[in-house]
Amino acid sequence: LTEEQKQEIREAFDLFDTDGSGTIDAKELKVAMRALGFEPKKEEIKKMISDIDKDGSGTIDFTEFLEMMTSKMSEKDSREEILKAFRLFDDDETGKISFRNLKRVAKELGENMTDEELQEMIDEADRDGDGEINEDEFLRIMKKTSLY
Repeated sequence: LTEEQKQEIREAFDLFDTDGSGTIDAKELKVAMRALGFEPKKEEIKKMISDIDKDGSGTIDFTEFLEMMTSKMSEKDSREEILKAFRLFDDDETGKISFRNLKRVAKELGENMTDEELQEMIDEADRDGDGEINEDEFLRIMKKTSLY
C-alpha cells in the first residue's frame, strides 16, 4: 500500500471511530454501515467484527482494520488485472470471448491446441450456455483455477 492509501484508510477508521477510543465497536460499525447504505442485522455486525477481530477483544483496532482493507484492496487489484486480460481476448469488443477470440490468442501465444481442446475450455467456463464467455464467467474461472 502507498502512504496515501494508508492515510485514506486511517481517515476512514477515524470516521467510524466516533468516540475516538481508537477502536471500532459494534455500534460504531453499524452506524458506519448504515452511512454506506447497508442495513446490517445484529448477527451480521457480530460476524463482521469476529472475522476481523484477531485479538478477540470484541472491537476492531486500527491494525486489524488496516489488514482487512489491505486484503480488500488487493482483491480489487486482481479483479482489475483479470478484466484487463479479458479485454485482450475480447479484441472485437463484444463483451464476450468467443471461440474465434480464444483460437486467435492461442495461436498468438504459439499454443498448438485442437479445436476440440479450445471448445472444451469454452464449455468449462460458459455458465449460461450461450457458447461464449462473459466477464463474470471469466472472473469465476480465473479465480477457480487460481491463475490470479
